[in-house]
Amino acid sequence: METLFNLTDLLTWVIVIVIFLGIVLPQMFKIMREYERAVVFRLGKYYMTKGPGLIVLIPFIDKIERVDLRVLTINVDKQEVITKDNVTVHVDAITFFRVVDAEKAIINVEQYFVATTWLAQTTLRSVLGQAELDELLSERDKINKKIQEIIDQHTDPWGIKVVTVEVRDVTLPQSMQRAMARQAEMERERRAKVINAQGEFQAAAKLVEAGKMIEGTPVALQLRFLQTMQEISGEGSSHTFLPLPMNFLDAFKPTITDASGKKASPGIDPKDIDLDDPGIDPKGKPTGTKKSGGSKSGSSKSGGSKSGGSGSGSSGSGGSKSKGGKK
Repeated sequence: METLFNLTDLLTWVIVIVIFLGIVLPQMFKIMREYERAVVFRLGKYYMTKGPGLIVLIPFIDKIERVDLRVLTINVDKQEVITKDNVTVHVDAITFFRVVDAEKAIINVEQYFVATTWLAQTTLRSVLGQAELDELLSERDKINKKIQEIIDQHTDPWGIKVVTVEVRDVTLPQSMQRAMARQAEMERERRAKVINAQGEFQAAAKLVEAGKMIEGTPVALQLRFLQTMQEISGEGSSHTFLPLPMNFLDAFKPTITDASGKKASPGIDPKDIDLDDPGIDPKGKPTGTKKSGGSKSGSSKSGGSKSGGSGSGSSGSGGSKSKGGKK
């Protein structure tokens, strides 16, 4: 009977010890992963930061707070923002951060993850409200860096390091999208016209250069003519083009002669022809009657003087008299 009582007492003590160990051991030993840290509070006061690996605590006296040191992601919900040039856009972003000081993240701020999320939303609206729409669309890296610097400056006392901030999507109103599409289309048309004009200018410059070369060596024009004829004949075409010089039609222009019967310059205007000339009729053609100088051309008087001669006549001046030939 005493043996039975002894076994019962022993079993009771074993059960008590097992229960005690089952309660105490989890409070005494903790295993921290490589990316975790344990902020230990002893009797409510900060004691130290332990981990990773196995850590030993005083049961019912030490309390710990686990902190994840990995990079965490905050998805900033879509925000309605009015830009500096009064354009309403909807923007969302992603923020990447990590805890660098577990003690500050637990002691200096309550729920550091929520606090960083709200700070990211507020900073996003503030920064984008100071930027214009073109800057938001074209200088995305600059805006991301500015948002990151502002958030990191505020979270530094919390022991949090903001790795990067990325503005993910910018949604524009339909009217603004159509306006930007028209602007892009006009810009492409402008570039096409400029490129076309540059091509024509370069082609004209090359043609001028080629004309100068042909002018120096007329044989080159004949060679080019023969080459063109060869290209036309090689295509199997039933038509043949025969180029003619530009001065070919000059032969069909009406000719104009002067008083002496010589061919006048083509540039003479018929209105400039002296119709009093007996050798040319009103149409600019010679009449066929010409006067030729004889032995006498007549005599002229000037100043009341008289002159005479056997061949060419005589002239007098100042009342003096002279003879100009042999009798």
